[in-house]
Amino acid sequence: MMPALAQTVNAPTAIPTQNTDEVAAIVQDYLESAASTYPGSVIVTVDASRLARQPACSQLQAYLSSSQRLRSRLSVGVRCMAPIAWDSYVQATLSIQGFYYVANHAIQPGDVISLDDVSAREGDLLRLSPGIITDPSHLIGQLATQRINTNMAIKANALRDPDSIQRGQMVRTEVRGPGFVASGEGQAMQSGAPGSQIQVKSSSGQIITGTVLNANTVLIM
Repeated sequence: MMPALAQTVNAPTAIPTQNTDEVAAIVQDYLESAASTYPGSVIVTVDASRLARQPACSQLQAYLSSSQRLRSRLSVGVRCMAPIAWDSYVQATLSIQGFYYVANHAIQPGDVISLDDVSAREGDLLRLSPGIITDPSHLIGQLATQRINTNMAIKANALRDPDSIQRGQMVRTEVRGPGFVASGEGQAMQSGAPGSQIQVKSSSGQIITGTVLNANTVLIM
């Protein structure tokens, strides 16, 4: 009797799985780049363990949704472009250690800010309210538009350029040409700092557009 022939069955080839350290590095680079506009030291930690069973990827891409802003805890999208497409996410924490400025004493509306009025504090900039000033050049010489209490972090919307024009203010309008300057008066329809364009309602009722020169003058285009 002939012996039975053994049949050889080829086991399926296992698909390599994703190296999570590689994912973490991609996400870290992405967040460090996104945070580069902040004046501070960036610290990122990434937990990519949930992607350990994804197929290995040769073209990884990290991303945030268009409406998502940087904050202390983030879900960061990770997509694979090749060889097997997939799309998932990982958890990350982000901090940006930098300096911001607080009032040394109560600052009243109309006060001009000097170095003696403020002190630098160090902290995680992402944990502060939006608009907190981190550059002292945006503070010194500015006018307070509202009361700023002692030790309160100073926001950009609490200050204005002393040479800016306020909405509703009466202003001088100028039209300049070769060898002449024609002037008039009008009411500012918008607020604006020097160099910005605003609309002005002239004494005749016409709406005209011009560039703010100083606290009293608008150069008509």
